[in-house]
Amino acid sequence: MNAIEFGNGRLSIDDIVAIATSESGVKISADESFAKRIDSAVNFLDSLLAEEGVIYGVTTGYGDSVTTEIPLNLVRELPLHLTRFHGCGLGDIFSLVQGKAILAARLASLTQGYSGVSWELLQLLAAFINHDVIPVIPQEGSVGASGDLTPLSYVAGALVGERDVFYQQQVVNSKQAMAELNLTPLTLRPKEGLAIMNGTAVMTALSCLAYDRAQYAAKLATRITALSSIALKGNSHHFDEILFSVKPHLGQQQIAAWIRDDLNHHEHPRNADRLQDRYSIRCAPHIIGVLQDSLPFYKLTIENELNSANDNPIIDGIGEHVLHGGHFYGGHIAMVMDSLKTAVANLADLADRQIASLVDTRYNNGLPANLSSSCDTRRFINHGFKAVQIGASAYTAEALKLTMPASVFSRSTECHNQDKVSMGTIAARDGLRVLQLTEQVLASTLLAAVQAIRIRISKDEVSLTSLSPALVAMYQDISEYFDDLSEDRPLESVLRQTIAHIQEKRWALYE
Repeated sequence: MNAIEFGNGRLSIDDIVAIATSESGVKISADESFAKRIDSAVNFLDSLLAEEGVIYGVTTGYGDSVTTEIPLNLVRELPLHLTRFHGCGLGDIFSLVQGKAILAARLASLTQGYSGVSWELLQLLAAFINHDVIPVIPQEGSVGASGDLTPLSYVAGALVGERDVFYQQQVVNSKQAMAELNLTPLTLRPKEGLAIMNGTAVMTALSCLAYDRAQYAAKLATRITALSSIALKGNSHHFDEILFSVKPHLGQQQIAAWIRDDLNHHEHPRNADRLQDRYSIRCAPHIIGVLQDSLPFYKLTIENELNSANDNPIIDGIGEHVLHGGHFYGGHIAMVMDSLKTAVANLADLADRQIASLVDTRYNNGLPANLSSSCDTRRFINHGFKAVQIGASAYTAEALKLTMPASVFSRSTECHNQDKVSMGTIAARDGLRVLQLTEQVLASTLLAAVQAIRIRISKDEVSLTSLSPALVAMYQDISEYFDDLSEDRPLESVLRQTIAHIQEKRWALYE
């Protein structure tokens, strides 16, 4: 397996996704300058402790307890207590993919070399990733500053052998998993509990996964718009190159170009006699384009956070500085995810309007009611996509409800020490839920559009030869597992199958 190197160069969202989905492993850099940062930070902390220096979270209590001096004979026990009293997370458990992404994001921060952690910690964290030892982490309990303390306590607790992990398709104590792999549980050095837990790894990991899905969702919504335009006998001139040249949003222009190519507008302009389609077709590039134009900002911001040292204090071993600050604050991730979930929810709303037009005989330009291809004698009892459209409306409503920005709901916590917090982890979790709901709407509309085109073809109203090969290939692929809907049948299984295909990126879109 390819191994992505940590500690020597900038990591990308794609790197985290590849690690999380087990397409790549990890390795720790052997670069000399990296080794110097790690060694110097550890040695500097040791020297400060020998001199009885005051270091937040090492010789003091945490947060509001910063004024509590820790006797030197208890300093070694302090980080273990940090992992234990934060073991109060609730809610659903992060998935294996999400948990692995969290491990990778934490390793990314620690390998910046400014956290004062040992080689033993880095190597054990890498071993957990490479051997699929994934901590069982509850999703709820973080306010996003001082970072993701409670969820990351489950990472720290697993490394010391005191928490459960997923290992070989079972939930076992981490000490048992480590014994089977001949790994030694970590004995936390004075700052290592804080270094593991005090940072933005959970929200950053989730934002990497969300970005990856949002990027694909934008392309899929584009392809679905092209299919819906064909099914509704839409006017392909709505995506004309000259038209979009006068409004220079690059992402919006890209979406229009992709639709234009799918429709093969260059050689076969469609339905120029229909002056204007409804907004859900005509304005689709303007709607999807908002997300497409925002993706570069999202990517830069997420990757800047990913490649940051984001615990407190920062240990500059080479310069011999202990720098107390607030790099654990997840404000950038919170803002990105609040924005991303709104842009994504608009895709759900767009697709919901498209399926509503497809099933309605008042607006679908000659398609049968609810897209049922039932013969005339049985059309009275067959209802086609009627309930699927209701479902799409329900998923859309829930997605839109979740667009309330989490970042504005700061709470004062921990005796007013953490009196302004980011809520970045809640924003990231919201974003993933909005993506799931949106993918459900996209799957519903995709199947409806395929059914509609199938009906057009049967009436000789559409010729696949006039469309792009990529669009035709996707249509044919879906038709192979989704049979013509002439008689009512439960569609849950094919919807779930289509959602899985979306999340697996089955269809290569606009490479």
